[in-house]
Amino acid sequence: MKHVPTLDIRRYDNDRDAFVAELGAAYREFGFCCISGHGIPKAGIDAAYDVFQRFFALPAEVKRKYHQPGTGGARGYTPFGIETAKDSKHPDLKEFWHIGREIPRDSKYADVMAPNVWPDEIAGFREHGYGLYEALDALGTRVLRALALHIDLAEDFFEDKTHFGNSILRPIHYPPITATDIPNVRAGAHEDINFITLLVGASAEGLEVLTREGDWLPITTEGDAIVVNIGDMLQRLTNHVYPSTTHRVVNPQNENARKPRYSVPYFLHPNPDVVLDVLPSCISADNPSRYPTSITSHEYLMQRLREIKLI
Repeated sequence: MKHVPTLDIRRYDNDRDAFVAELGAAYREFGFCCISGHGIPKAGIDAAYDVFQRFFALPAEVKRKYHQPGTGGARGYTPFGIETAKDSKHPDLKEFWHIGREIPRDSKYADVMAPNVWPDEIAGFREHGYGLYEALDALGTRVLRALALHIDLAEDFFEDKTHFGNSILRPIHYPPITATDIPNVRAGAHEDINFITLLVGASAEGLEVLTREGDWLPITTEGDAIVVNIGDMLQRLTNHVYPSTTHRVVNPQNENARKPRYSVPYFLHPNPDVVLDVLPSCISADNPSRYPTSITSHEYLMQRLREIKLI
């Protein structure tokens, strides 16, 4: 039985060559890997989950105060029934919140990276929410260093391309499922848009990855492991050396369907003006460039948000 491996990122410091080789092999095969030993304190993750769950428990009319129609859900609250996986007939069974990067309002990116919105009703939401954002951003940077080495780039290749990345922390609430004939799933089959996604909270059942053989492979984590997967922007940049793999969140076929499910993915994006041209090191006779046309990460993001009905 195939399984997505779990690798201890502390080995990057004391067993680098082997760790980079194993990490690269996992991503080439699955587009996914589970990362342990990351050092993000459990207390910080638990505190963030607590404020997120308390927000989602608020009355619908209170939550809707923080919905910002016309913004693509870039900040604040997105209600049920909006996000729809590409080519899906039914919207996902979820509501979510978006936290973005805090940048100076005179930044050149200020026109496409709006200020954050914070709910007045939940004490500690900003502190714990943005604390988790920064912790996952730092972990993502470490993962990208190893990915760069695996494809013969400088260790710090991605750092000046992501230090003002339009990255998003997305706390998600999937409500209990009470109907037996519901056509929707919690999250329809899709690929992520960004460079890499770091998912905190894959201990609950439901997440499945589509293998190269066409089988759906369940992923659940144990201990401190965080699921990290490749997004479409990095797939494009690396000419599919790192594949962006289709995944979904299915409805449990047991009593867990009647329980709420929460998860918190962090979508690590490049800076808005990064051009997603294929890297020369990822072009070969066996893998010619698949993307002859240039596009910036912001243009690509807007294109994809229209496809999933967020704008």
